[in-house]
This record gives sequence, structure tokens and C-alpha cells, in this order.
Amino acid sequence: MATPTALPAENASAQPQEQQQPQRPHRQPLGLEPRIDPTAHVRNCTLGIYTSVGPRTGMSASTFGDYSYVVDGCSIVWADIGKFCSIASSTRINPGNHPMWRAALHHFTYRSESYGFDLEDDEEFFAWRASHRVTLGNDVWIGHGSVILPGVTIGTGAGIGAGAVVSKDVPPFAIVGGVPAKHIRFRFDEKVQEKLLEIAWWDWSREQLEAGLPDLRKLSAEKFVEKYSGTKPAAV
Repeated sequence: MATPTALPAENASAQPQEQQQPQRPHRQPLGLEPRIDPTAHVRNCTLGIYTSVGPRTGMSASTFGDYSYVVDGCSIVWADIGKFCSIASSTRINPGNHPMWRAALHHFTYRSESYGFDLEDDEEFFAWRASHRVTLGNDVWIGHGSVILPGVTIGTGAGIGAGAVVSKDVPPFAIVGGVPAKHIRFRFDEKVQEKLLEIAWWDWSREQLEAGLPDLRKLSAEKFVEKYSGTKPAAV
């Protein structure tokens, strides 16, 4: 029977090597033209500069403000989305409602042609759906797997917890979560909220953003509004 071989002494006393941080994959910078993944489907939409649409995401009949991004596996329909919005994966914005007031919920009643019926598709029903647009302000964060129901308005600076189902309007700078989503807290006190809305950094010019970026990184919101109180977006 073979005798186990002892480890060399130098291995037994060797110091653990410093763990290296994984390198982030190199990506081309965003630019004036939207970056749309080849597997995404975008139609009848207006996208701003420095925007990004991730893999397997569908967007239809919507507007998408400058610097906003949506990652993979999302669906956005009939929505107006502000600047600098961050939309995590598997999010649904404005999923289609069904006709709860009718005897039948199934969409054969309004997509009748697809089922070979003589009656034309119900354009009045589709117009009703389209009239209930979702609106996101600026710098809104939508967490993973959230659902924003038709007709909802989410204010600037709000945060939506992962998996939330948002059925009611969300005020600016509020944090909500749960099913259905409920108010958790505000990110800042009322004075800071008012100052941020006055400064409106999301409307700053590219030059203002470049100059203010170090402070956006390092300063608390309280210190930021103290420093930039009275600053207005540059005229374009």
C-alpha cells in the first residue's frame, strides 16, 4: 500500500496570494446614437443620446430620455421615460390590461382576426390600452423583476424595489417595494428634495455634467445641494 506523500515544507508555510479583482470587460463607450443589442426589438420609439437597450428587450411606442438604459429581458410599451433612468432585467413597464368589464377576458375578443373570426380586431380596445401610458421622471431606478402597471407615474429620483408591482403613482425621491408596492421611505428630507428639483442636474449640459461628476460621486446629496444651490442647467 502506497504511503501518502507529505507536502513540501515550503508549501505548508506559504503565504496566501493576494486575491486579484476580476477585470471588467471592455466595452465601447456610449455615444450620440443609441446602443441597441442585436437581439432587442425596438419599434416606434424615440431614444435619446447615450442610451442603451439590452439583450432580448422589447420596446414599443415609447420615448427614452438621454443617458437612460434598460438591460436584458425587459418589456416597455406605451411609456415616456425620462433621463438617466436605470431599468434592471426582467422588468415589465405597462403590460397589457385585459377587459375586466367584459364577460370574456381572453384576447380572442379583441384579436379576433388571429383566430379566424369574421369580426375585425377591436381597435377601440387597443386605443384604450394606449391611452394609459406610464411616465417615469428622471434618474428613476427600477429594480429587478418589477412590474409597472398601466397609467402609473413615477416621480424623479424614485427607487422601485426588486419584484415590486407598482399600481399607484410614486412621488419624487420615494422608495417603494412589495406586492402591491407600498411606500417605504423618502431618500431625502423635503428641503433636499426641493433643492435637487431646482438644481435639476439631469438637465445639465454635457460640460456641466463633466465638471460636476466628481461631486456627484463624492458628495452626499445634502452637501451637493449646498454647493450647487442656485445652479441652473445651461441654455442649449
